Amino acid sequence: MASFNKVILLGNLTRDPEIRYTPKGSAVCDLGIAVNRQYTLENGERREEVTYVDVVLWARLAEIAAEYLKKGRPVFIEGRLQLDTWDDKQSGQKRSKLRVIGENMQMLGSRPGGAAGAGGASEAGDEDRPARATTPPPRPAAAAAPAEPDEDEIPF
Repeated sequence: MASFNKVILLGNLTRDPEIRYTPKGSAVCDLGIAVNRQYTLENGERREEVTYVDVVLWARLAEIAAEYLKKGRPVFIEGRLQLDTWDDKQSGQKRSKLRVIGENMQMLGSRPGGAAGAGGASEAGDEDRPARATTPPPRPAAAAAPAEPDEDEIPF
């Protein structure tokens, strides 16, 4: 039986991204994300539970996150769980930390300095967003319009 290690998170950043570089030059970005769960007790009282998750992004994804994400911004992360273990130098005890290694990221909400989707200009970082067509592609003048859209023209 195959084993899977997949995590999907939708939350808000709890701090600004922190970027650093390995000795070989690879970008590494640490994020903190708060994910909320709302539920209702048997007596009808509504409760909210917050879980804080540490996320690590690598390479170009790390650079994009460091440049465009800020504390409080909503983000969607897809990745895998990783358990790190080490010996605490002060106490000598074994320590461990579960974190998410982000493999895909989508920035949510409006873009800084403007409304979401405003204008047709592409910004850096859009390569990690799903492509959205703002206007249909131009058709050749000699071609007649087909009754149904061509599969290449469907914006999703």
